[in-house]
Amino acid sequence: MFEGRRVAVVVPAHNEEKLIARVLETMPAIVDRVVVVDDASSDRTGEILCEAGRRMGGRLRVIRHPQNGGVGAAIVTGYKAVLGEGTENTVVAVMAGDAQMDPADLPRLLVPLVKDQADYTKGNRLFTGEAWKIIPRHRYLGNAALSFLTKVASGYWHVADSQSGYTAITGEALAVLQLDRLFRRYGFPNHLLVELNNYDFRVRDVPIRPVYGVGEVSGIRLHRVVPTLSWLLVKCYFWRMKEKYIIRDFHPLIFFLVFGLALTSVGLGLGAWILYHRIAVGALAATTVIFDAFCLIMGFQMLLFAMWMDMERNKGLR
Repeated sequence: MFEGRRVAVVVPAHNEEKLIARVLETMPAIVDRVVVVDDASSDRTGEILCEAGRRMGGRLRVIRHPQNGGVGAAIVTGYKAVLGEGTENTVVAVMAGDAQMDPADLPRLLVPLVKDQADYTKGNRLFTGEAWKIIPRHRYLGNAALSFLTKVASGYWHVADSQSGYTAITGEALAVLQLDRLFRRYGFPNHLLVELNNYDFRVRDVPIRPVYGVGEVSGIRLHRVVPTLSWLLVKCYFWRMKEKYIIRDFHPLIFFLVFGLALTSVGLGLGAWILYHRIAVGALAATTVIFDAFCLIMGFQMLLFAMWMDMERNKGLR
């Protein structure tokens, strides 16, 4: 228990034979329930979990996926298991099976939830300059790019470390979310933020210590992940605009967004044609160039207004 609230922790694990025992052994005493989801591991992870189950008894529940579904699918399975046990007076955290999340940081994630200051908390490893020294540079830069796109897509502009999987959520908020429509792999935390914003849940960034060099093996390939998640976030942005600002409650920012996209598209298309015409044929009339500049300037202005209105609408969700 923590401040009178039951604490459950979901641990997604795939081929974590080296570190899963360490994660369970260092699980804080405040945790009442640990749900480990073995995402079809092919190493000794399952065997180690069986041994841990004999030591931890009913505190530990192990669920095994027959096929690998991805980290998002494992977390969803864990969330559903906790939901099945009842979420009243419960907070649910997620800690990875690779020991990259410091157990000492867990209370800091839980405090805003038990004090009703937030519905969802997310660890921020980038809070201090220490992260630049500890996190591999290519991962840091990839994280920064995806974090910016996630700010736009989710509406949570104050969330800095979008790729951090160290999170906690109240049972009440978890029960509202549509878990089955969330992305099943590495983009899960990004997609979850979009889902949370759709229901106006309060999200808070919590500084945590970045942990690297403990024997973890990353399966992330940035050259594949960044394009995939970028496209996911583009789709999530337009889905959120539709759900939140048209279906749930119509907002005038939609006019700025639609006209901004239309004018920008016309401006970019016309600009490409002007460039081609100038190279292949010759210069065009000045009025055509002026009209193209007008479309681009007005289009970008309208898109910025739409973004600003979205930021204003969500500034209280922290």
